[in-house]
Amino acid sequence: MKRLFAASFVLLSLLLMSFLPREKNAIKVYLIGDSTISIKATNKYPETGWGMPFVYFFDETVTVDNRAMNGRSTRTFIEENRWLPVADSLQPGDYVFIQFGHNDEVPTKRSYTTQEAFRANLLRFIKETRNKKGNPVLLTPVARRKFDANGKIEGTHDTYAEIVRRVAKETKTPLIDLDRKSQELYQQFGEEASRLLFLQLQPGEHPNYPEGKDDNTHFSELGARKVAQLVLADIRNLKLELADRIVNPNAKNN
Repeated sequence: MKRLFAASFVLLSLLLMSFLPREKNAIKVYLIGDSTISIKATNKYPETGWGMPFVYFFDETVTVDNRAMNGRSTRTFIEENRWLPVADSLQPGDYVFIQFGHNDEVPTKRSYTTQEAFRANLLRFIKETRNKKGNPVLLTPVARRKFDANGKIEGTHDTYAEIVRRVAKETKTPLIDLDRKSQELYQQFGEEASRLLFLQLQPGEHPNYPEGKDDNTHFSELGARKVAQLVLADIRNLKLELADRIVNPNAKNN
């Protein structure tokens, strides 16, 4: 009888434990890319990379490590030894969000990367992340603000964004099509109101830019937050494990 009771007690305990919430393991999310993501110096404010507000949308189990740098392409990011420290630091379950294209695609820039090399570099990021049992996520380059004469948004990254899409399909890598999603966002705001999303300042409006600024590539605080929310929405849509760590800003405190 005692043995039967003990066995029943153990079985009941195991059953109850199965309903207890499991402790989440810590996850690090690395962001690699260019100035549209990167952390900005104080003297560049209100310019804001979307990686800056991105860090605040996760619970305490997630650390976002923003390694994006202004002006970098896939090639210069590797050549300047910015990628290897990320690859060496990866732990199983970590994520690497990869968004390049702005500086790869311009032939007149020092950072120019041929289409073939761009593809090869993306493949390297994916392979070396997976070698460490990490999770690569590809992002097409976020769109610039450019409207035609009829007020319709125009694509400015068509060729290099398509390379990212093809690589994602070939390698079965999760894809966040930020090029298309951000174009949709700008169109929703419209040609004039979308200026609010970018570093658009009148002369004398801000001490960091006494002569004003007309920038259709880099974001304001509002723009960075809106783009970060696009990324978060697709993390949910893709059903990444990371989605369970997103803090619901509308949830009430208990």
